[in-house]
Amino acid sequence: MDGNPDLRSRIAREAAVLLYFGAEKEYKPAKNKAARALRANFIPTNLEVAVELDKIADENEGTARMDRLIQMRKEALRIMKLLKAHCPVLIGSVWRGTIRKGSDIDIAVYHDAPDEVLSLVKKSLKAANAEWVTVTKKGEPQASFHIHGNTTVDEKVEIVVRSAGEAGQKRKCEIFGDELKGLTIRELEEVLAENPVQKFIPQ
Repeated sequence: MDGNPDLRSRIAREAAVLLYFGAEKEYKPAKNKAARALRANFIPTNLEVAVELDKIADENEGTARMDRLIQMRKEALRIMKLLKAHCPVLIGSVWRGTIRKGSDIDIAVYHDAPDEVLSLVKKSLKAANAEWVTVTKKGEPQASFHIHGNTTVDEKVEIVVRSAGEAGQKRKCEIFGDELKGLTIRELEEVLAENPVQKFIPQ
């Protein structure tokens, strides 16, 4: 790693502060701004910033944060059971156990008829709406269907519908750098039964 370890930690902490309090929305500009503020010519990794961000959330949200995590995981399980025929996987901060204020429930499903997925969850989500989103990865455009809504306890939900052929494909997490595994229905049930606040972050 480049740079002084103490300064790296300070930059990571500053970038995490910018993200937590909403001064920046994305990791890259937050890291760049923090590095400029501390007059450094290097930046920490996304993982280093994510670890600091998790600490800041703990400091600011206390035990209520873990209570909310359990509630969000239970809500995720309820929705995933509605979608059990389409390989639902819990991803994002609710999977990781690193939620903070503003976090939502992220679920990926795999089906070639996204309107059917929308129909399945529409009665269980308030203010449900959907849109197609296209991103470019490795020069290739990839389209996915995104369903947004709120649970009955007003937690925000985003369900990403990918093609059935993408089920089981390995994806790399851009923040933590590891494989984006997530939790299946069975795995989430086990977590809730054995350790409902378990975190899934690289050591």
